Amino acid sequence: MKLYSAFATVGGLTMVSRLLGFVRDILIAAALGSGAIADAFFVAFRFPNLFRRLFGEGAFNAAFVPLFAKRLEGEGAGVAKTFAEEALSGLLLMLVILSAAAMLAMPWLMALLAPGFIQDPAKYDLAVSLTQIAFPYLTCMSVVALLSGVLNSMHRFWAAAAAPILLNIVLVCAITLALFLGYAEKPAAGYVLALGVLVAGFAQLAMLWIAVRRAGLVLRLVRPRYSEGIKRLVQLGIPGLISGGITQINIVVGTIIASLQAGAVSYLYYADRLYQLPLGIVGVAVGVVLLPDLARTLRAGDKAAALDSQNRSLEFALLLTLPAAVALAIGAEPIIRVLFERGAFSAADTPKTALALAAFAAGLPAFVLIKVFQPAFFAREDTRTPMIFAGINMLVNVVGSIALFFLFERAGYMPHVGIAVATSAAGWINAALLFLTLRRRADFAADARLARNLPLIALASAAMGGAIYVAFGWLEPQLATGQPLATRAAALALVVVLGMVVFGVLTLATGILSRAQIARFTTRRSG
Repeated sequence: MKLYSAFATVGGLTMVSRLLGFVRDILIAAALGSGAIADAFFVAFRFPNLFRRLFGEGAFNAAFVPLFAKRLEGEGAGVAKTFAEEALSGLLLMLVILSAAAMLAMPWLMALLAPGFIQDPAKYDLAVSLTQIAFPYLTCMSVVALLSGVLNSMHRFWAAAAAPILLNIVLVCAITLALFLGYAEKPAAGYVLALGVLVAGFAQLAMLWIAVRRAGLVLRLVRPRYSEGIKRLVQLGIPGLISGGITQINIVVGTIIASLQAGAVSYLYYADRLYQLPLGIVGVAVGVVLLPDLARTLRAGDKAAALDSQNRSLEFALLLTLPAAVALAIGAEPIIRVLFERGAFSAADTPKTALALAAFAAGLPAFVLIKVFQPAFFAREDTRTPMIFAGINMLVNVVGSIALFFLFERAGYMPHVGIAVATSAAGWINAALLFLTLRRRADFAADARLARNLPLIALASAAMGGAIYVAFGWLEPQLATGQPLATRAAALALVVVLGMVVFGVLTLATGILSRAQIARFTTRRSG
């Protein structure tokens, strides 16, 4: 299996999904803006999404993939299939109970999730109703996460990476229908979107179930039992539940605090969507591919190959992430203006969202580093250490978000920006703790190539940042509010192309990348 080809597959499909997600968010911004209906829908969408990412991308990627890959590699497909069936049956039972309880208790849970909504009974009731409709999405997507783990362990990354595209296609269709029916800025638009989320969950589940069958595994539901395999899965999964989903927990903490400021939930959501594009393309791709790769190489006792995988993954991640972070920070306002400033999303909303985006961009490299470093722990069946660091991260984020929100508010500044700053700071602390621990344990060390290239990548990113800063200044009249969308989009595209050319030329000129290295990237086998 080609490691970097897998990065390209997962990253490329994730990019398609995220681009469709932007189309979705542009339509949502035009239909809902940043008002009460938008806030209610984003809370309703984020709540089940939190649990999906905790159970799926957190606990199951941390615990299930190494255990399943170990059985598949050492004991055969039959033993691995039995383990997957036991895990599926137990997970489904737990999720059905959790979903039913959460839906029934939602009128009270919403007070914890968005306390600021209590002051607006209509917004509060709408958020409760929309969350109840969308919440079964959790069950669908957690099963999808398990099926994705099965496919990823079998080196079949395509279907799992493509499944999220269905969510965006369905939601684009849903919001288009709402606009066609004249539901813009009406509660009915929120209901249409919530139903779209539910339909998308079942569509993704069907897609992954078919993919697993085509891979040769026909999974069946069995009577749940607490076998040794499931016991180990739970032991690893509980810490992974915390450490793997720390970014999502931080975002929800921000949502709770942001609900105290009108429109802040929406500002943070739109900013989050933008910085999640490079994080999803690079960070998620590396994390998804690296975990089964490390699990296999470590089981084979090939520590040198494991270290090489980590070094190349880190190099690949930062090569794409550092310039993206610089570009998002420098071009935050024109980017927001081009993508979202239309319909109910006014010119006054643009700088508020842009400042949040710039603050998130400062933490983007840290969030990607977490995706690179965590698999080194999970592949060794150590989920406890990242859990401890996650606890520290949570403390920094909660205290920092509360302190900066009210500090900024008292200073007459935009309070929601403090939440984004705290989230980024917490991410850097988490990444630093993971790195220092791996180095102390001799489970990671930068090789000569990485040590040479990282400073060059930083310099190339800084030079690119200077170039696009000047370009944004020159094109400020074309990017201004009031210009036709085509004019603003063309100016932004010109700056993006300039930045890519400058960074690309510098990476080749400094030897960060060469044709020979690119050839090795696409031919190196990972196990």
